[in-house]
Amino acid sequence: MTQYIDLANGILWNHVLIYVLVLGGVWFSYRLKLIQFRHFTHMFQLMRNSNNSDKSGISSFQALMTSLAARVGTGNLAGVAIAISLGGPGAIFWMWVIALLGMVTGFSESLLGQLYKVRDANGEYRGGPAYYIKMGLNKPWLAVLFSICLFVGYGFVFSSVQANTMADALNNVYQIEPMISGTVIVLLALPIVMGGVRTIARVSSILVPLMGVTYLLIALVICLINIERIPSIFLLIFNSAFGLQEAGSGAVGAAIINGIKRGLYSNEAGSGSVPHAAACATPNPHHPAVQGYVQMLGVFIDTIVVCSATAFMILLALGPETTELTGIRLTQFAMTEHVGSWGNHFVTIAICFFCFTSIIANYVYAENNLHYFKLDNNVGRWGFTAIFLSFTFWGTVAALPDVWALADLSLGLMTLINVGVILVLTPTIVAVTKDYNQQRKKQADIVFIEGKNCKIQGQLEKGIWQNKG
Repeated sequence: MTQYIDLANGILWNHVLIYVLVLGGVWFSYRLKLIQFRHFTHMFQLMRNSNNSDKSGISSFQALMTSLAARVGTGNLAGVAIAISLGGPGAIFWMWVIALLGMVTGFSESLLGQLYKVRDANGEYRGGPAYYIKMGLNKPWLAVLFSICLFVGYGFVFSSVQANTMADALNNVYQIEPMISGTVIVLLALPIVMGGVRTIARVSSILVPLMGVTYLLIALVICLINIERIPSIFLLIFNSAFGLQEAGSGAVGAAIINGIKRGLYSNEAGSGSVPHAAACATPNPHHPAVQGYVQMLGVFIDTIVVCSATAFMILLALGPETTELTGIRLTQFAMTEHVGSWGNHFVTIAICFFCFTSIIANYVYAENNLHYFKLDNNVGRWGFTAIFLSFTFWGTVAALPDVWALADLSLGLMTLINVGVILVLTPTIVAVTKDYNQQRKKQADIVFIEGKNCKIQGQLEKGIWQNKG
């Protein structure tokens, strides 16, 4: 099984997804006229009124924090270290590239998630790729295929990856047995995930900013202390990215592959995961494009800000040297080199918080599709929760390479389907974005109303967009 998974990953990541993601990002940058750069400040402006919501949805801010809870985790601390170990410092440059292109891809998929959202049995918003595949393209078989990949990825495997990293970090520093870590993780997660989307969103809105700001402040202090070395680190990254320091092109290929792979795993742009959080929101103003802008900001924060912070701490500790350490242990080593032994404890605490919030946010993504299969009832939720937490526990005692390989395969298949779908739905994305910006220029009350000002593909849920929700 491991051989087949490795073979599939080699084909997907080395020969398919790199081109799909880059060309997809270039395509949407062209069709939306570099919206990620032209409207960069508008992303932040929308956050001023992002705490408002209604009984059907969570707020835009809570949706952003939920998506960041899933994004900011293993990929930002352990994933960056893996990218540097396997691809060299140049992998960081390619993480930046995929993030800048991924911002507009993330905008597009989140806009669609919001546009094609539905109300579940409790009257709350749900949505995601399965919904815009079925409602926008009228291809239910493809929606089912995506949902299966989603359940395998976010329902089972990705929580295992996060739990694996937590257990490894705790075992490395405190010699806590993985089975003990797994039991505690499950017991802490159970009441939160059973509280539903709103409870998870509230927890994420507290923990993500708290740990995120603390982590970034420490990284900033380390960079300021080593300010004279920062230019040389930038030079190291760029030289390594284009093979100016290595012999042959193999190092460049490794940098590109690992940078894009770990960058996508971290920011998730194009994978079809974030639209599930976007669909749960009631944005202010109530227009699908608003949540697109908000989630575009999430890609920027995750990769350009948080991943870069980790990368600079590692490269400032290592310089041009290499090490056999990888994953979270390399990040722990780097922090310890900078601030002493307490840095090891801080990284351990940070990764535990980040990974835990990722686990509960992953639950939201997979739980969203229960409605699609008409399983959004007590039996369906309890059954899914039991399987989800079982895989979370399994992750704490599983072998790291096997878990990461299965995670890469699940993410790759989801991304391949989702990017293909949003490319086909490009006319709708362009039309809805144009409608929003035309209303914005008129300085009128912005609201999206079905059938007014723009033509969309497929059918929308009745009663969602006839009024302000």
